[in-house]
Order: sequence, then structure tokens, then C-alpha cells
Amino acid sequence: MEENKYMNPYLAGFLLGLLLLSTIYITGRGLGASGAIKSAVVAGVEVVAPSHTSNTKFYQEYSKEHEGTSPLMNWLVFEVVGVLIGAFLSGLISGRLDLKFEKGPNATTRMRFWGALIGGMLWGIGSQLGRGCTSGAALSGMAVMSTGGLLVMISIFGGAYGFAYFLRKFWI
Repeated sequence: MEENKYMNPYLAGFLLGLLLLSTIYITGRGLGASGAIKSAVVAGVEVVAPSHTSNTKFYQEYSKEHEGTSPLMNWLVFEVVGVLIGAFLSGLISGRLDLKFEKGPNATTRMRFWGALIGGMLWGIGSQLGRGCTSGAALSGMAVMSTGGLLVMISIFGGAYGFAYFLRKFWI
């Protein structure tokens, strides 16, 4: 029997809850990755088209939050970088690091690549339309007992179960 290389899910959920609550207590807001992506986009636009940044309301409002510093100095950027480094180190230490595309027998590597790329782009667009990503809207919203957080969580899982029925043949 192969040894389980993953953390107990109940312990992981409990630790995630503690992390969310301490983040809300320390920073006044929850966790979320879309804020880091927004910081990277704003920093990139400032470099490529500074006049556009100074003439667009969205960028002006965002720049006021970071006056005198780069948008990349936002703590959410460090959070996402830390998550990426931590995930890589966790996989490396536990022997689960394998740089390959996981896919079902009926899917090609090309299909998996384009599906992941298009899905990532849709996630980025949706996170901006929804005013935050799933971790910010659902997990952090639920941590503060927000009705919106509960509705987002129900929608995420309901949508996932609905799509899974139609897309399951890609993995079976």
C-alpha cells in the first residue's frame, strides 16, 4: 500500500480557517489572488503606457493606494509568490513534484494546455467582473459570515458539479 503524501484534509481546512481569520484581523481584509494579478497588470501598464495610467480612472484610484511605491509592493503579490514557492517546495520535499500535464485518456496534451490557458483567462476576467477571485469572495466572505460569500460558495460548487457532468468524458 502506498503511503499517503498529503496532509489530513480536516487539519488543512482548520489551518486555512486560522490563516483567514488572522489575515482579516491583521490586514482588515481576506486572502485572494486576483489583487496580486491586478497589481501586476497596473505595474505593467505603468511601464508600457504611463500616460494611459495617469488618464484612466481605474489606474488613478489604484495608484492612490500605492502612492510613492510600486503596485508590486502590495502584500497580496507577496502572498501569491509565497504560495507558488511554498507549493513548489511542498511538492519537492514530499516527492510529488512532477512537471507534466495531467489529463484523461481521451484528452491530448494540446487540448489540456489550451483548456488550462483559456480557463485561466476566463478566471481572470471573471474575478474582475465578480470583484475578486474564489478565495477572496468565497473563503474570505464565508470567514466573516457574509451572505455574498455564502452565495458565491454555493454558486462555485453548484457550477462545478453542473459542468463536471458534461465534461467528465474528457477524464474518463
